[in-house]
Formats: sequence, C-alpha cells, structure tokens
Amino acid sequence: MSELRTTLVQCDLRWEDPTANCRMLEETLGDLGGDQTDLIVLPEMFATGFTMNSREMAEPMGESATVAWLREQAWQRGCVVTGSVAVVDNGDYYNRLVWARPDGSWATYDKRHLFRMAGEHERYAMGHQRVIVELKGFRILLSVCYDLRFPVWLRQQPGPEESFEYDALLCVANWPAPRRHPWRVLLQARAIENLCPVIGVNRVGEDAKGLPYAGDSMLIDPKGEALIDEPEGRAFVRTASLSLEALERFRDKFPAWRDADHFSLADGVGH
Repeated sequence: MSELRTTLVQCDLRWEDPTANCRMLEETLGDLGGDQTDLIVLPEMFATGFTMNSREMAEPMGESATVAWLREQAWQRGCVVTGSVAVVDNGDYYNRLVWARPDGSWATYDKRHLFRMAGEHERYAMGHQRVIVELKGFRILLSVCYDLRFPVWLRQQPGPEESFEYDALLCVANWPAPRRHPWRVLLQARAIENLCPVIGVNRVGEDAKGLPYAGDSMLIDPKGEALIDEPEGRAFVRTASLSLEALERFRDKFPAWRDADHFSLADGVGH
C-alpha cells in the first residue's frame, strides 16, 4: 500500500535573517527524518519572510546558502524537504520553490502569480512552467501562495490516455491573517474540484511591517475535509499519511472527473 507521510511545518519567521531561520528550523525539526516522514513542507520564503527587498535578499541560485541548506537537510534527514526561497538566476529574481530530494537531486517551480498588492510583480519575475514531481507513487503539482486563487492554473489537465494529471496539490504560503478565510476556503475548493489531497503550509507571527499571520496550515482530503487543521495560530509540526489506494477508491466511487471540461494552457502560458 502506497502511503505518503507528509509533515507540515507551521512556524514564525525572523525577518530577512536566513541564518537565524535555518537554525530555528533545524531546532524545530529536531531528529525528524525518513523513519517518520517522507516529506517536510516549509512555508513560502522560509528563510526571509515575504520580503520585497529582492535585490538585497535574493541569493544567486548556484551559490545560494539557503538552497544548499535545504538540500543538506533532505540528505541528512533522508526525506524530501521543500519550501520557497528568494533567488536570482540569470539576472532575474524569482520566488522559487525548491523540492530537495535525499539523493541530492532537486526540482524547482517559480511562482506564477505574483501578489501585485504588495508589489511582488515589480520585484520578481513570473514563472512560466507548471511543475509536477513524484514521491511514493504520488504525482504532486507545486504552487506558491497567490497561485491558490487561480483555479485554471491549478486545474487537472490529464492527457488523452489519462484520467488525472496529478494526485496531490502542494501550496506553500505567507498568507496574512486578514485574508485567512479565503485561504481556508480555497484550499478546500482546490481539493474538491481536482479530486485530490491538498497540502497547504502557512506561517504564523508578524512580519517587519506588523502584518499578522494566522497559519491555518492544513492537509485536506479530496472531499475537502481536513486531516490536519489547527486554527489556533500557533507554531506546530504535524505529520499525517495520504493513501494512494484510498484516493483511487474515492475517484472510482465518485467519478466526477469523467464529466470535466477538457482544455489546455499551452497556448496561453508565457503571455
């Protein structure tokens, strides 16, 4: 039976202090590793907080101490570790999710939808590619924060011979408390409409501008019901398992996917 043990790490972040944040996360995770989990999920911009100081804080991708730390954690702990990092690559700045595997390999996804209300679209470049990774039999679509508001970008787009394109959706975030209701509702909506689990990890505490974050990190099943949900706004590390067999049974029992509208983003991506 294929089980994906998934760990959500909801934490406060030190503003623009990668060294302190990485140290804090190592202490928070303790000896958590591959004997207890397959996947550790950190928030968006876990090293800096949601900084718009991209020119000062983004690290060169090939020399990034934070990316190196992420990869080292994956290797030492024997499981995938993921979260997003501010990086500069070929002269462009990205809010980049890094999926670090324990064998030393990695994948990346650049945030597609940039939060213009904070000026993110003026400080970072838009990503153009959807990215699906595989782990323990699960195909997982990667996303970052504001992407969650755009269902077309995240919608299942199976090929001609496929029923589903992916088996779980992952979203890392710095989603402020004043908009916590949309965060919670959208996580559930994305799970229900795509008939898949959704992994959503957000931060808590306040940033340097005094903006509060309520957390509300959740692990949602394909019916929109929470497997992990602690809305008290506290830091936590929680692990729960997702079953690929249970997901397949649900999809067979409730085959709404058979009536889905087929479409492709190919013509619109990049414009």
